[in-house]
Amino acid sequence: MTGDWRMDRIGAALRGENPTVLRRLESGFAVIGDVQFLPGYSVLLVGESGVQRLSDLPKAKRLAFLSDMDQLGEAVERACRRLDPDFRRVNLEILGNTDPFLHAHVWPRFEWEPAELVGKPVWLYPHERWSDERFRLGPQHDVLRDAISSELDRLRSTV
Repeated sequence: MTGDWRMDRIGAALRGENPTVLRRLESGFAVIGDVQFLPGYSVLLVGESGVQRLSDLPKAKRLAFLSDMDQLGEAVERACRRLDPDFRRVNLEILGNTDPFLHAHVWPRFEWEPAELVGKPVWLYPHERWSDERFRLGPQHDVLRDAISSELDRLRSTV
């Protein structure tokens, strides 16, 4: 995946040009992460440009964002549990220290992770994991993309 869409992920999603988008949700976009060293890593992007923090949204939109984060987390959990018997749990994080827009990270965690990292924050993984080409999102992740998307559809149909 290449292109200018990375410079404005939200604008690209709004224009239908962000290739990582899985589904449009009430408050934003469920996207699969650019890097997949923990398969199923996904992100919820806020659905409007210029929103930097959760507190920038009115209360109703904050609650919608948090509800969508929960929904994406559950979809990742269901998909990863089905695809990998070593699935452990999902970690949800709203950080915002690097990218200047509201987003929530959804990290699946697995029993096969290195013992020294499995119980720690994902951000402690070595830098090489984040840049290693073998973990870059690509066609090899289509089954995972489809599984998370299908779970999102199932969850939304039961609301």
